[in-house]
Amino acid sequence: MDSLPIGDYALLSDCHTAALVSRAGSVDWLCCPRFDAPAVLARLLDPDGGHFAIRPAGDFQVSRAYVDQTMVLETTFGTQAGTAVLTDAMAVGRNDRGHHLGAGSPGVLLRRLTCTVGEIDVDVSYAPRPEYGLIYPILEAVDGGIAARGGASRLLLSAPAGFQVAGDTATAQLHLVAGQTVSFALQHGQLQEPPLAAWEAGQIAARLQDTIEGWRSWSALHQAYEGPWRDLVQHSGRVLQALTFAPTGAIVAAPTTSLPEAVGGERNWDYRYTWVRDASLTMEALWVAACPEEAGKFFGFLADAAASELRRGKDLQIMFGVGGEHDLSERELPHLAGWRASRPVRVGNGAWTQRQLDVYGELLDAAQRLADQLGELDPVTQQFLAAAADMAASRWNEKDQGIWEIRGEPRNFLYSKLMCWVALDRAIALAPLLGAENRTKAWAAVRDQIRAAILERGWNDQAGAFTQAFGSEDLDASSLMLAITGFLPGDDPRMKATVDAIADRLTDQRGLVYRYLAHDGLAGGEGTFLLCTFWLAHAQALAGELDQATATFERAVAAINDVGLLAEEVDPGSGEMIGNFPQAFSHIGMVNAAWAISQAQVRAAEPDARLGHAAPPSPYPAQMTRPGSGTDATSHMGTVTPPSVREN
Repeated sequence: MDSLPIGDYALLSDCHTAALVSRAGSVDWLCCPRFDAPAVLARLLDPDGGHFAIRPAGDFQVSRAYVDQTMVLETTFGTQAGTAVLTDAMAVGRNDRGHHLGAGSPGVLLRRLTCTVGEIDVDVSYAPRPEYGLIYPILEAVDGGIAARGGASRLLLSAPAGFQVAGDTATAQLHLVAGQTVSFALQHGQLQEPPLAAWEAGQIAARLQDTIEGWRSWSALHQAYEGPWRDLVQHSGRVLQALTFAPTGAIVAAPTTSLPEAVGGERNWDYRYTWVRDASLTMEALWVAACPEEAGKFFGFLADAAASELRRGKDLQIMFGVGGEHDLSERELPHLAGWRASRPVRVGNGAWTQRQLDVYGELLDAAQRLADQLGELDPVTQQFLAAAADMAASRWNEKDQGIWEIRGEPRNFLYSKLMCWVALDRAIALAPLLGAENRTKAWAAVRDQIRAAILERGWNDQAGAFTQAFGSEDLDASSLMLAITGFLPGDDPRMKATVDAIADRLTDQRGLVYRYLAHDGLAGGEGTFLLCTFWLAHAQALAGELDQATATFERAVAAINDVGLLAEEVDPGSGEMIGNFPQAFSHIGMVNAAWAISQAQVRAAEPDARLGHAAPPSPYPAQMTRPGSGTDATSHMGTVTPPSVREN
């Protein structure tokens, strides 16, 4: 079986882990019991990596959509003889509601197939492969389903009778007529735990409905954004929640590993961890698409995970496991062929040992954005944040690997300097909250030094733009953050020149933006980055260039799949999405760019509007109407198709 396009998949999540299910009804990726645990289904990365497929026999047509305001998927299969609807979800905890969504998730994949019209023949294939396809378990028919034994895991598939077990694969051919339903539940446990008990069809149906209600209760509390591309923004908020590990509030960069940055290449990384650098933009995205409850929890996770390092004078680690783990040692899985032969497949991420000075700015920017919610800080958190500012002040002039985690010699990357400036700028604003008023004079002095260095050494006359590193002529999309962070007004001539240079010389034929084109020490190339394209739209909005910002935004969201999901990159040749999927940063960039454009619209409508300043932190400005207020303030811009949802 050839690897399916990455955009062929939809995401299921219980806010502990995630599954990917194809348009044809095959679950080809599932890690248990959390995002970064070994996969038990991994056909995504190898034809024999494990799957759980439910599909009509013979030819069929398919459409799919998320149930309205949820991450519960409905796939409709049509054949000449009939129609059936497959409902898929990762079960959340019974009665998990609102901010507590996912708190009690049992780690169970739910699947229910109902024939709605005529009759339909269905093929079911179940081939679990624990430990990333390394183990071919023994399957055994038991009361209520199929048990799998092998390695340290137990699996139990609750299923109707009629399965045939042949070694490590179980299959069934089912015939359904209108009104008939079959139900499945896949549970995971550890060898040392009590045996798993099968779920009956009524229990599966009840938990599916409870999961729908759980997601809708979360959406009712969080989906208040009213502005351009409202459906996409609100759906992205749910995607970010789906990528959240509920026990800690950590957000994974993506729920997958080793989906490549170039087909057949070696730039294949494990993204099932949380990066400190994501914090700042995640905070803003959660303000817009969700609410501060999740933002506060995420910030608490970062502070708890990282506090001990700064107290010992060490660099702040750039990334952590979703449980706060520090050691993310990288290894390869040579037994997996890789998506479209893109090898090696890696688990763990060696970037955890890199020095990246930008993390101080992202951390303190996140803290400032949450200042109203943080209230009075405990002494440990106060000291931690003040120490982060001190570290930025003392180390800003040193070299590092930069935002893109370049695996070469350290350099004076402009973005790293910028974020050290951000760290000090935000720390000065936070000083009363940190009990650090006595440090503001010293912080301000260093902040001014960094600003002078960026303006003098970050600009390159030959390039006519701010560039990747001091002394470099290479363009880098991260330079757009000079405007987004408020370092320069969006309409500053140097900023506008940089925006224009990136739009003209760092894009492909579709107008999508590369991170950079300079050699980075790795073999092969990569696609255009959706995050960077959204940054361009964001910067254009800050410059008051609404038409250009809107066009750039719509070029980026044109890559979105039929259920509103974005990967990390787009292949310049084929236009296919590539890279890990779905990618939190892409959705974060989309939310923030949509918000920036909405604010640019507001400023443009004001005669005395002043261009170039980052949007205020609240997603509910006076000019917009919150849901339930009785006024429809939504602006439907462009022709982008919203993510597929349906009323239920």
